[in-house]
Amino acid sequence: MSTERPRSVLVVIPTLNEDAHIEGVIDTLARDLDPADRVRMVVADGGSTDGTVERVRRLAASRPWLTLLPNPQRIQSAAVNLAVRTMGANVDVLVRCDAHADYPAGFVRQLVTTLERVGADAVVVPMDSQGRNCLQRAVAWVSDTPLGSGGSAHRGGRRSGFIDHGHHAAFRMESFRRAGGYDETFTHNEDAELDCRQRAMGSRIYLDADIRIGYSPRGTLRGLWRQYFGYGKGRARTVRKHRGSMRLRQLAVPSFIGANALAILAAVWLPWLLLLPLAYGLGLLGASVGIAAQRRSLCGLWSGPAAFTMHAAWACGFLWSMVALRQPPWSAQQAQPLLFDERGMRSEP
Repeated sequence: MSTERPRSVLVVIPTLNEDAHIEGVIDTLARDLDPADRVRMVVADGGSTDGTVERVRRLAASRPWLTLLPNPQRIQSAAVNLAVRTMGANVDVLVRCDAHADYPAGFVRQLVTTLERVGADAVVVPMDSQGRNCLQRAVAWVSDTPLGSGGSAHRGGRRSGFIDHGHHAAFRMESFRRAGGYDETFTHNEDAELDCRQRAMGSRIYLDADIRIGYSPRGTLRGLWRQYFGYGKGRARTVRKHRGSMRLRQLAVPSFIGANALAILAAVWLPWLLLLPLAYGLGLLGASVGIAAQRRSLCGLWSGPAAFTMHAAWACGFLWSMVALRQPPWSAQQAQPLLFDERGMRSEP
């Protein structure tokens, strides 16, 4: 890496049953490695049963910079924290990667360069959704539109700059640890929650729109529903933990879906209220036809059902969490740094 002194980097890849993808991800990220670099790559596995563990062990036998780390808590937030606690000492930069993403050549190198160039504490990147089956392609196409993402900067965004939140890629280790790492009680939205703590403690987050990753969405409506229900739950907990973190585009989803549900129920007495869900349905239909025509693919007709699934699941998860789950507020005075354990103190990347 072209810095004044070699930067030590810890790359963490949380996994759970990723045998089909993990080797490709490791090989792609390994193209960054140079004899002068001090890079350690950790696969933190949450109990895979599909051969992921055996495959990583075989790969690690010929790759001294690769380590397999068992993650008893299984979830991604715990995986990253565990890797930092056990192997993060003497590390300058933490890079978080996902086993289901497609990474460009030089990904790690570019992240470190951007951290240095803009003086950020964290670098986030845009995700370009892509699909293999028809529904995945439709989800990908609609996700990169305001209908699917509400204009979120890290969903297909093209403008670099300092922002509130984005898809996590790299951190200065000092900033990550000072904020306490991820909240391991979060199974979803742990990234946005950490961003709230980082900003409250003075850290700056930079979106580099030139470093882009590919992401494959869920391949069934059932899987998509479960994913976005979890997103909604996580966002509700984040809002209650960090007052004032809710954005208008996020509030619009549960408000609009709730209004449509109430309109349908009240239509028994006031039939004209059905105009609202009718307009919503026509909007989804128009989006489906428009995307199908733009992409010249009948798969685009799934865009409307996909968008409805994302909206309704997110809203249901959000509203359920606001009613059923308790979440005390957080303040910067409560911040506790993420500490190394004995193994981490002996770590020498």
